[in-house]
Amino acid sequence: MLDAALAAAGQVFTPPFRRVLWKTLGLTFALLALVWAAIHKLIVTSAALPYPWGAWAVSILSGAGLFVGLAYLITPVSFLVAGYFFDELALESEQVLAPGEMPGRAPPFGQSLWLSIKFAAVSLAVNLAALMIWLIPGVNAAVFFAANAYLSGRGYFELAASRHLPMNEVHRLRKSNGFRLFGAGLFIAGLLAVPIANLLTPLFATAFMVRIVCRVRQEARRTRAATI
Repeated sequence: MLDAALAAAGQVFTPPFRRVLWKTLGLTFALLALVWAAIHKLIVTSAALPYPWGAWAVSILSGAGLFVGLAYLITPVSFLVAGYFFDELALESEQVLAPGEMPGRAPPFGQSLWLSIKFAAVSLAVNLAALMIWLIPGVNAAVFFAANAYLSGRGYFELAASRHLPMNEVHRLRKSNGFRLFGAGLFIAGLLAVPIANLLTPLFATAFMVRIVCRVRQEARRTRAATI
């Protein structure tokens, strides 16, 4: 798995991925800024303090707090960004892994959009729960890594595998490879925890999980051949 992670990290800086990099960064910043502005406006409006200095203090404190809280929004935002650019990046990775083979097919747009929104919503709920225990040393970090490792492993696997397999087979392979996908998710969660570098998560996670899916499918084919 480490070799797949290193290969994926190297691919992030290849020309095809660099062409997508600026688009993913732009969309990520736009989504984060939109969320930050909406929540900040809601907090300041709800405070409704009679004194200008009080409103100013609330604005400053809430802005600083939201800046910290945005770290917990990177995961759901990365799912939304990945869903938008996933097939373009996955195709590049598949052509590098198996240049002579037929690449996967992009699933219907509605299916990809639903997967992205579903995991983004679940991730948002989980990360908000982790944010609520932010003041408990050690526990918050453990919850952050465990939750995001599970969600990232599962979410990106389903996006990558659905390019090759029907969803019932995707779910079967996901369940039978749960421990491996959690381990793969730890690599992604580790990147999510690194400021600035976590903006590269959609690119790295796509290249990485395409490699994991390739190995899982190869093992499944060998297993079926051995039982015949």
